[in-house]
Amino acid sequence: MQDQQKTRYGHTAKDIAQDFAEHLKYSQDADIYHTTQEGRYTALALTVRDRIIHQWNLSRKMQRQQSAKRVYYLSLEFLMGRAMTNNIINLGIEEPLREALASLGYTYEELSEVEPDAGLGNGGLGRLAACFLDSLATLEIPAYGYGIRYNYGIFRQQIKNGWQAEQPDNWLRDGNPWEVLRPDVVYPVQFGGEVQVIRERGKDQFKWIGGEIVQGIAYDIPIIGYGCKTVNTLRLWSAKSPEEFNFHEFNDGDYTEAVRSKISAENLSQVLYPNDTLYMGKELRLKQQYFFVACSLADIVRRFKREEKSWSLLPDFAAIQLNDTHPSLAVPELMRILLDEEMLDWDSAWDITVRTLAYTNHTLMPEALEKWSLPMLQKILPRHMQIIYEINHRFLQQAVSYFPLQPQMLGKISIIEESNPKQVRMANLSIIGSHSTNGVAALHSELLKKQMFPQFNLIFPDRFNNKTNGITQRRWLLAANPKLADLIKSAIGDAWITDYSKISDLAPFAKDKNFLLDFKAIKEENKVRSAAFLKTESSIVINPHSFFDVQVKRIHEYKRQLLNVLNILLIYNDLKNGGEATRNMESTTFLFGGKAAPGYVNAKLIIKLINNIAKVINADPATRDRLAIHFMPNYRVSMAEIIIPATNLSQQISTAGTEASGTGNMKFMCNGALTIGTMDGANVEIAEEAGAQNMFIFGNTEEQIAKLSHTYDPFSVVMADEEIKKAIDLLFSGYFNVNEPNIFEPLRRSLFEEGDRYYHFADLRMYSEAHRAARELYAQDSMEWNRRAVINVASSGKFSSDRTISEYARDIWDIQPCPVAKNTDEDTALQDAKKRP
Repeated sequence: MQDQQKTRYGHTAKDIAQDFAEHLKYSQDADIYHTTQEGRYTALALTVRDRIIHQWNLSRKMQRQQSAKRVYYLSLEFLMGRAMTNNIINLGIEEPLREALASLGYTYEELSEVEPDAGLGNGGLGRLAACFLDSLATLEIPAYGYGIRYNYGIFRQQIKNGWQAEQPDNWLRDGNPWEVLRPDVVYPVQFGGEVQVIRERGKDQFKWIGGEIVQGIAYDIPIIGYGCKTVNTLRLWSAKSPEEFNFHEFNDGDYTEAVRSKISAENLSQVLYPNDTLYMGKELRLKQQYFFVACSLADIVRRFKREEKSWSLLPDFAAIQLNDTHPSLAVPELMRILLDEEMLDWDSAWDITVRTLAYTNHTLMPEALEKWSLPMLQKILPRHMQIIYEINHRFLQQAVSYFPLQPQMLGKISIIEESNPKQVRMANLSIIGSHSTNGVAALHSELLKKQMFPQFNLIFPDRFNNKTNGITQRRWLLAANPKLADLIKSAIGDAWITDYSKISDLAPFAKDKNFLLDFKAIKEENKVRSAAFLKTESSIVINPHSFFDVQVKRIHEYKRQLLNVLNILLIYNDLKNGGEATRNMESTTFLFGGKAAPGYVNAKLIIKLINNIAKVINADPATRDRLAIHFMPNYRVSMAEIIIPATNLSQQISTAGTEASGTGNMKFMCNGALTIGTMDGANVEIAEEAGAQNMFIFGNTEEQIAKLSHTYDPFSVVMADEEIKKAIDLLFSGYFNVNEPNIFEPLRRSLFEEGDRYYHFADLRMYSEAHRAARELYAQDSMEWNRRAVINVASSGKFSSDRTISEYARDIWDIQPCPVAKNTDEDTALQDAKKRP
């Protein structure tokens, strides 16, 4: 038994091969007649997981023994991607694992490709959460991530006749070998019902009697840091009915009604809703948010009560971070627990709540701030609505001294919006109910204070701070671009893997001709690899030796995929007419990728437009050898890991003052792409680090956009520029939609009759000139292009999520690392299995 246990965490090729073979036989019941690629992948995943379990257990024990403060990261989205590659790299077992599989006749690549993306998020917010979990574990900061175990993740995107078609993403179809079901960690969550008031000891006590009960069951996924010292936990909640079905109704012959309540309850964790910026007040979405908040806080409270300490010490035990407003119901829920269940007085409960919670804001667009219909919230969460009213009443009493005789100001900061019907402003609730509100880039955080929440900044000047986003270099450089990572290691060593500030040591190599040639060769290899991937994945055939110009992100008007399209039309017209702007242009491939929210009409039209234009231009014999456009369906983390290392030019072209941060810009930067972009979000800080001269910066600044807003007339701008006018005439002439008359009319109206809200034409000429400068540099001086690319890599040190998390830990959470001794030889399995008294 002891030898078998040691095999399960041995790191030699022999140990890994033995464990893999045993999992194939005993976990999968596989033999030469009954085995599938999915079964082999699962056996490999369980083999890798065996090497994590021991350290996972040790991490929890060490953190409990040290009474370490933990951060609890509440996020409705975690865009994890695939786990296999990341776990193997962080464990440090890639070489022996490859050797083990080869000895059995398999390859690592064929098995790792079987894993579906864990698509439990829409975009940047969910991917940021995933990077943060990696950094928390690597920095040995005790942490739990809390979210929902969606049966269906973000939809699988297909393109049919140029249109986006949404298909369900049943990522759990074959199970998830990385997760561990915790059947003993179950919490009841109630909805609806009524609130009873009971008079006890001279004061009113409130008792919420719920109408509908749903159970939340925990599924845990280990999150390992680099080197596998600390292993933290991502705990995802799955909704289950407390009863299988109504047996009496079943006996009466009404099976459908018998199982109705079970189906209704379990719908809560069925689907990730691909919401964009407009919240339509969907009841199910609100229930999802409360469900995961209620389960998570119940779990935190259970863990704290085990300590048998005063409630006033909860902020010293737990730091709870709200990732956007989706978990904002944590404010009234924690108050409900402290007031109604633990019988604390209001002032004590409020002090504990504010000191425990912190809030991250992720948007600069007022319409994207989450609001819920007050009648709906009242119906679903009656006790919470009472608490929100009381929070608002006490806050406004305090705020009136800041704005005497200014009721309009109080109306702006009230949690309740006096509309019809009334709305509950979740961002206001989050700011009032937490001790910290942070933006995610320097510009974003300043605009939060000056434009979005100036009144709150006046009342709570110490609560606002900036935490510029970051990405984990371990996934986005070490794992995604292994050949570049090896080149960097050969030049400066490997300290940058855990201390990314060390990447600056690469700067002198921007002048090393041999290094630049090696760098260029790796980029070309990555382009060949990505071309092969796209051909297999989507039947897209591209020239791997062309200039790769890439814009991949959610499809949204403010991200301005349409601006990219307008510039492509300028290039197309110039090529057709033998113009000067494209005389020396290298063969160029424009790649687009991203999903549009299903209800976002203009975003889906932009996808259709890109595909229609691609169909025409790619078939035009006058231009097809020099210009190609492709839309890559179903953009996701695993696709990004192939496309980003192959990119030459990264498009980060949102209207200044609209993108909170962006993290795609950072991933491209550390992989040696040059950025063409506006001074928006984290682009501002990228320019500070790498130097604007090593990017292609264009466009109106946020201040200039603010001034333009009073006088801007898109029609006048177009009429004053003959080339732009010709491109617009071509776009809306029917040239790209011969048999589909007027399908792009909503886009024309948006650009002209509705005033071009995102200032495409105000920036188009500057964008066109910056893009021409990029094309000409690439065509005429490849060594200079690669020199600038290496400078970008060497300047990317600030944009590690390790730095971001260190700042959160120091400035917001007041939390210290809890180092875990790595002792893979300690055999505790038998000891743990002994029955406890």
